[in-house]
Amino acid sequence: MRVVVPTEIRQGEMRVALVPDIVNKLTKLGHEVIVQSGAGVHSQASDKEFTAAGAQVVNGDVLASADVVLSVSSLTPEQIGQLKRGAVTISFLSPLTGTDSINAAVKAGVSAFSLELVPRISRAQSMDALTSQALCAGYRAALVGAELSPRFFPLLMTAAGTVTPAQVLVLGAGVAGLQAIATTRRLGAVVSAYDVRPSSADEVKSMGATFITLELEALEGAGGYAREMTEERAAKQRELLTPYIAKSHVLITTAAVPGRTAPRLVTKAMVDAMAPGTVIVDLAAESGGNVEGSKPGEIVITDGGVKIWGGKDVPSQLPFHASSLYSRNVVNLLTLLTKPAADGVAASLDLNFDDEIINGSAVTHGGERRTPGGKA
Repeated sequence: MRVVVPTEIRQGEMRVALVPDIVNKLTKLGHEVIVQSGAGVHSQASDKEFTAAGAQVVNGDVLASADVVLSVSSLTPEQIGQLKRGAVTISFLSPLTGTDSINAAVKAGVSAFSLELVPRISRAQSMDALTSQALCAGYRAALVGAELSPRFFPLLMTAAGTVTPAQVLVLGAGVAGLQAIATTRRLGAVVSAYDVRPSSADEVKSMGATFITLELEALEGAGGYAREMTEERAAKQRELLTPYIAKSHVLITTAAVPGRTAPRLVTKAMVDAMAPGTVIVDLAAESGGNVEGSKPGEIVITDGGVKIWGGKDVPSQLPFHASSLYSRNVVNLLTLLTKPAADGVAASLDLNFDDEIINGSAVTHGGERRTPGGKA
């Protein structure tokens, strides 16, 4: 099969769906790997490296003859229109908002798989791109907080006196939050964290941070995610978190509910109560923001001197390792979708919808739209 990797065209996207180190995993299965020239330039993956790894580097159109297309962002309707009927795409498809691309895939008879919908089960961990990219985002959030803060993070004993450590508060202890905790701890900060899931407490404590316990009901959701909360509970949570937020020097927010607007954790009044020089890093800015006033891709400085950094394309800000991790996720899913070459028979697609991973992540197939985890 011809596995094609096009250049990402969405503005701000610096990742590539396949890195040279992983190409041989596909060629050993009997696949022909085609990479559009320049696809890996932002991820330090040159055309020469792809060629050396066994891929064909092609200038110009690469989609028309593709059996499988691997990308980070979903293909545009125009790109999907170039594909042959029966082709497969694997990407972050944004199944709740990427309506135009999904409709185009239905019209073109393309089978589109969305990495956001890969089930959170043990067998699918190696394909979980949401987790791998959240890891990158959490690490980046910690570095942004340290860079923008006017304070040292660690405790320092000097001849000129003692430098007290920065107080960092992380809201949301999923993968991104835990990585932010781990990184800020390594930098020497005193770290506290809160999550609506009490089960996160042990993980937070294992990293040397303090878990904040509020007298509120737990919001454990399916697949390890948090459930959406009512406005009444959200208001009470904000009230109880206010004193912790007010005394922090760096606040990192990572809370998200898949497929929904990010929960509003911090209001303008709460921001106004923070000390001048405080830094807020809002990783959820693109999905509505955990913090009132945050703007994706911008640093907003309030009248009170608080800096609010709104995350946008955050994993793409670490394109080398983000691409490396993503590549492994994609290749592991593609391996599940195909039969390798054997006994003179070429590698071929094997879309077994009895498999819960394949069934759960397929958005379109055979000219029909599928419900997440269900049938057409």
